[in-house]
Amino acid sequence: MKYSLVRRWLCLLFLAAQAVYAQTPEKPWMLGPFRKQNAANPILDAKATTTFACPIRQETVRWEEKDVFNPAAVVRNGKVYMIYRAEDTVGKHAGTSRLGLAVSSDGIHFQRMPKPVFYPDNDPMKRYEWEGGCEDPRVVESPNGVYVMTYTAYDGDKARLCVATSRDLMTWQKQGLAFAQAANGKYVDQWSKSGAIVCKRVGDKIVAQKINGKYWMYWGDQPQLYVATSDDLLHWTPVLDAEGKLAAAAERRPGKHDYRLLEPGPYALLTPKGILLIYNGMNDAKNGDPALPEGAYAGGQLLLDANEPARLLDRSEQYFIKPDQPYETEGQVNQVCFLEGMVPYKGKWFLYYGTADSKIAVAVAPQR
Repeated sequence: MKYSLVRRWLCLLFLAAQAVYAQTPEKPWMLGPFRKQNAANPILDAKATTTFACPIRQETVRWEEKDVFNPAAVVRNGKVYMIYRAEDTVGKHAGTSRLGLAVSSDGIHFQRMPKPVFYPDNDPMKRYEWEGGCEDPRVVESPNGVYVMTYTAYDGDKARLCVATSRDLMTWQKQGLAFAQAANGKYVDQWSKSGAIVCKRVGDKIVAQKINGKYWMYWGDQPQLYVATSDDLLHWTPVLDAEGKLAAAAERRPGKHDYRLLEPGPYALLTPKGILLIYNGMNDAKNGDPALPEGAYAGGQLLLDANEPARLLDRSEQYFIKPDQPYETEGQVNQVCFLEGMVPYKGKWFLYYGTADSKIAVAVAPQR
């Protein structure tokens, strides 16, 4: 009888310990733990009934008929505004990407606008954006209240990191290639994408913050994570190391989920411990994590020095989110959780991500 009672108490203690552990991130500086909202996910998917008069094709297209994924998010006037990538089914790339806008009062249920708010047009950026499109937005605020968006222009051959600005999230001004003026145009025809600007949290706003007189941005989709600086959030210069090569703030790890590449998630966030960057790692089943499928995208976290943003202080040992739901494991590209948007909202962190390059989902964590 006593033995049975002791066993019962030990089981209860074990379950209690598990519950505490489940509520604690892997390391004290990390955000989380994030819980997928499976009852609601995916929160946005393709829609065949919305149309758009494409100014380049001179015809009407179902602009979000194929897939929607990889969103940015900001809080504005007490609501969550999501800017998301949407693809049609037209053209030689089997889909041109445009950016749509959806609004939510609870962070989960969104009402989308019928037309895209950002798209390839007959403008100076057409040569870079057509006909692959405008992809993968990340949006922050400047100190004077202007929204700054980094996005990828894809012409079918190269991805190029670009910048746009807006005061209302509806009307945008294209500011051109992020690296257009750097090194006398050296980077104009080089592959670049995924810019995550270093920011601080001001209430429910995420505001770009200078460090040592410069704005900083993490970028790239390579085995190394690169860094760039700017005076104005519009024109950026890649940071170089002592050998004149692109400076790496973090690198891939053998045996881990990020062996193939590292790619920034949302903005980088200044915290009391340093700069926290959520990032996407792509797996190589042979040299990376054998427990994950080949090519799987899973999320990790980095901690970088707030005074020297190119210096890595710590990183998560394991991924904190991975594809394990049907809408994450099967789609346009299988086995993908691609983290890209995050907001502080109603006492929680809402982390938005693309699933299998096909749909959008959300995971939620408490604010600590």
